[in-house]
Amino acid sequence: MDIRAILMGLAFAFMWSSAFTSARIIVADASPLYSLALRFLISGLIGVAIARAMGQSWHLTRGQWRATFIFGLCQNALYLGLNFVAMQTIEASLASIIASTMPLMVALASWLIFRESLRPLAMIGLIAGIAGVTLIMGARMTSGVDLYGIALCGIGVLALTFATLSMRGASSGGNFMMIVGLQMLVGSAILFAAALALETPVLRPNWPLALAFVYTTLVPGLAATLVWFMLVDRIGAVRAATFHFLNPFFGVAIAAIILGEALRPLDLLGVAIIAGGILAVQIARQPPRA
Repeated sequence: MDIRAILMGLAFAFMWSSAFTSARIIVADASPLYSLALRFLISGLIGVAIARAMGQSWHLTRGQWRATFIFGLCQNALYLGLNFVAMQTIEASLASIIASTMPLMVALASWLIFRESLRPLAMIGLIAGIAGVTLIMGARMTSGVDLYGIALCGIGVLALTFATLSMRGASSGGNFMMIVGLQMLVGSAILFAAALALETPVLRPNWPLALAFVYTTLVPGLAATLVWFMLVDRIGAVRAATFHFLNPFFGVAIAAIILGEALRPLDLLGVAIIAGGILAVQIARQPPRA
């Protein structure tokens, strides 16, 4: 893995993890579903425009259309929609920790559903990840954390895991930037419908809200996606996924610096264990060197 790939991986992990802090700022002064729907509308239109400028077409294959809808529904509408709602009552650091367990969930589901064999290192990583989550949740339960918010984040991770598993074999055919833009528009349409049915519009304009909205639209929304695809193209999906082990660290650190959220000793220990588990699983899934 060369230095450029390492820098790209670090940039992706940082941008992905920072989305929880910016989301926490947004939902403090605006309706979560309306805000997220508007974010995806803007990001999607920009993404489609960039794709067209790159010469990409919206004439997708059947598998790509399926992937576009599944990701628009599961990742954007369910995963992020539920996280935005949850962060009205739980801390950004906790939401990022729960979300960072997705690689562990994918590995576990691949083993249970698709009967993929797991190397001993991967099994150790899964056990460590579960232990880390249990440690953090046990500590948070005693401090009166909102269980409803945790449940929403948990359902969101399950939705993202399903979307990730459903992408098998659907990534061929090119037009990646077009797919990114279109799946954001799918998510936007679903979220606007949900917001109309479930939410009362709330908006308290201020500079932190405006800056957080612009940031989450352009950086985690578009820039992180582009960097991810570039990284996967450079080193492959399995090796690129290794950088997910940094997400718990970055998520907790950014929330502490920007939002002033507490850094509890048991949280830090749990984050370290989860990160180690994710790293172990991803290393075990890498193909052996020739």
